Amino acid sequence: MTYLAKPRLHHPALPVNKLGYTRRDYEGKVSTLCAGCGHDSISAAIIQACWELDLEPHRLAKLSGIGCSSKTPDYFLGNSHGFNAVHGRMPSVATGANLANRDLVYLGVSGDGDSASIGIGQFAHVMRRGLNMTYIVENNGVYGLTKGQFSATADRGSKSKRGAVNADSPIDLVSLALQLGATFVARSFSGDKRQLVPLIKAALAHRGAALIDVISPCVAFNNHAGSTKSYDYVREHNTAVNRLDFWPSRDAITVNYGEGEAIDVLQHDGSVLRLCKTHAEYDPTERLAAMDLIARHQAKGELLTGLLYLDPGAEDLHQHLNTVAVPLNSLGTADLCPGSQILERINASLR
Repeated sequence: MTYLAKPRLHHPALPVNKLGYTRRDYEGKVSTLCAGCGHDSISAAIIQACWELDLEPHRLAKLSGIGCSSKTPDYFLGNSHGFNAVHGRMPSVATGANLANRDLVYLGVSGDGDSASIGIGQFAHVMRRGLNMTYIVENNGVYGLTKGQFSATADRGSKSKRGAVNADSPIDLVSLALQLGATFVARSFSGDKRQLVPLIKAALAHRGAALIDVISPCVAFNNHAGSTKSYDYVREHNTAVNRLDFWPSRDAITVNYGEGEAIDVLQHDGSVLRLCKTHAEYDPTERLAAMDLIARHQAKGELLTGLLYLDPGAEDLHQHLNTVAVPLNSLGTADLCPGSQILERINASLR
């Protein structure tokens, strides 16, 4: 299989930001995900947000774990710092990097399998510690790289490609982040660029742990019970001479609906996702009210989207630890070894 590289040249009339960069300067490699995957729409939103923020690419550190979602940092900001960690361990790598150099802007991209299953312990601690980073979860409810097993966020009653029905209750990362003390919590849909781009910009500007849970349809495996267009339904009602897996080219799913409105979004397989956007007068500074509103919409089968909670007085991990104002990796020998008298004073304070 051959992948085409993006051309380095671009039209001279493309608009530029305050740094003189075009939007193309914030792109990465050509995506190898399935055509129509919601993850590519999220990458496009990240590119747009960083361009509009006039963010210097070399000031951003992008980190990920394992999974389809964790491949996406290769597709945006090709001139930024990047680290692809092991499955579920992205938060600890981000914590170490942030403690070493607080001057970078940290963006973690993860998936529902990466964060809600093997990495849920790390997710919990990075939220409660208030690490200064934007944590984007590309949430599709399945393990796409390993052929569609249920992830921990899959809805009860969801039907897998092989026909198994999910009997487990889903983990809601938004509600969990609120309980753990995250100071910026939002949810969006990959196809709602008008909502997602401002949320990413606000999260990048926020000081503290900022979570954005993005519902992102999977072209290959978002098959649910009751759909007459799913792969399983077609196979059960079709006599075939052979069995082939084929993912036709799909258009990305996009939505356009106003504040306070609810909308039914038809998925690739014919199933329906119901989204509800917060009202313009909604107050996101009340943590308990946000948790209650999320639960009430979940009871109606709706996913509440928008900025759900914001602590305007949030502090980050460096403030909690009372670290020095300069990056730790820039400290010299004199700073790190202040002498025996200072060490004795520190030891005495701990006795």
